[in-house]
Amino acid sequence: MGLYEHVPHPHARHRQAGPPKVADQHPTGTMFARFNTRLGLAITTAVGTMICAYIFLAIALVSLPSAISSGSLTILVAWLSSNCIQLVLLPVIIVGQNAQAAAADKRSEQTYRDAEMLLHEAAELHRHLTAQDQALAALVLQNGPGK
Repeated sequence: MGLYEHVPHPHARHRQAGPPKVADQHPTGTMFARFNTRLGLAITTAVGTMICAYIFLAIALVSLPSAISSGSLTILVAWLSSNCIQLVLLPVIIVGQNAQAAAADKRSEQTYRDAEMLLHEAAELHRHLTAQDQALAALVLQNGPGK
C-alpha cells in the first residue's frame, strides 16, 4: 500500500443515470398523480403552440367590434387586457417556456458531458500518479532508503 489511498467520491456511482431533464421531473406515484400529469401535459402541449395563439387572437378579434362600438374606453381596455392580451399571451408564453426548457436541457446535457470528461481525466491522472508511486517505490527499494 502506498502513501495515498484513493477514495472515490460517492456521487461518482450515480453518474450512470445521466443528466436530469425537464420531462423527467413529472410525478409517477399514484394513478391520480399520473393522470393529472398526463392531462396537464396534454393541455399544455395543445395550448403551447403558436397556432393556438393565432386561434385565440381570432377569437378575441370577434368581440373587438362590439368593444369599439360601445364607445366606452373602459370596455375597450377590458377587452384589450382580458380578451386579447391574456388569451393570446398564454400560448405565446408557453411556447417561450418550452424553448427555454429545451435550451436548459441542452445546457444540462453539455454540462453532464463536461463533468464526465473531467471525471475521466481525474481517473486517468489518478492511474498515472499510482504508476509513478509504484515506480518511485521500486526505485527506493532498489537503491535503498538512505542512498
